[in-house]
Amino acid sequence: MDFSILVLALLFAATATLYASVGFGGGSTYIALLALAALDYRALPVIALLCNIIVVTGGTIRFQLRGLIDWSKIWPILLLSVPAAWLGGRMVLEQDSFMLLLGISLAAAGVLLIIEPFIRRARAIGGQWTGHQLFAPAIGTAIGFLSGTVGIGGGIFLAPILLLTRWADSRRIAATASVFILVNSIAGLGGQLMKSGLSSGGEAILAYWPLFLGVLLGGQVGSILASKALPEIWIRRLTALLILYVAARILWV
Repeated sequence: MDFSILVLALLFAATATLYASVGFGGGSTYIALLALAALDYRALPVIALLCNIIVVTGGTIRFQLRGLIDWSKIWPILLLSVPAAWLGGRMVLEQDSFMLLLGISLAAAGVLLIIEPFIRRARAIGGQWTGHQLFAPAIGTAIGFLSGTVGIGGGIFLAPILLLTRWADSRRIAATASVFILVNSIAGLGGQLMKSGLSSGGEAILAYWPLFLGVLLGGQVGSILASKALPEIWIRRLTALLILYVAARILWV
């Protein structure tokens, strides 16, 4: 087995452990690591989305058992995000266009990770931004389409927006993000496989199976132990630095 794949698998396992402990899938970091490894750009979304699915499935079940998923509030967000994620996965982009969109998305994700503590404070002193009935479907559609296109589950964008709008308490927002990542990753992966063909997508999955084993094990550890090796704020900052570094390399190389 290629040594670089083993190193990637260990990094993926560590990423899954950290993200699973806070209810996320880790798609943005998987994409960043894969981009650094210079894999075929067409395989990046397939691998990252499948890793998301593996990690957040356990988290979603855990949140459901704890009664933190409010389906009556979540369905408006999911209503159009699922078909949008599928359409995003079906989008055929040239490498330059894909890498540009990926770089911008990673840069936005990194910035959101850095400013999320400030968003939490703004939420504590601010008011309800909007109660418009189109707010949830519009946000879900936009983030769902992006998640299917580039292979980022979307929770990293959704959670700060919900925090800032006082949509729910932080635990329920984490549960909502977990469900959002799961269903949109499934839809986006379906679109990606239809675009590339099951045989081509299957080859990518088989070739990088150690990565999926790594996130499966890491996700379970994160879900069970809720790793506290570093304060969450430092985990987010270090992750943000990695994502921003990769975004800079993609956009300015």
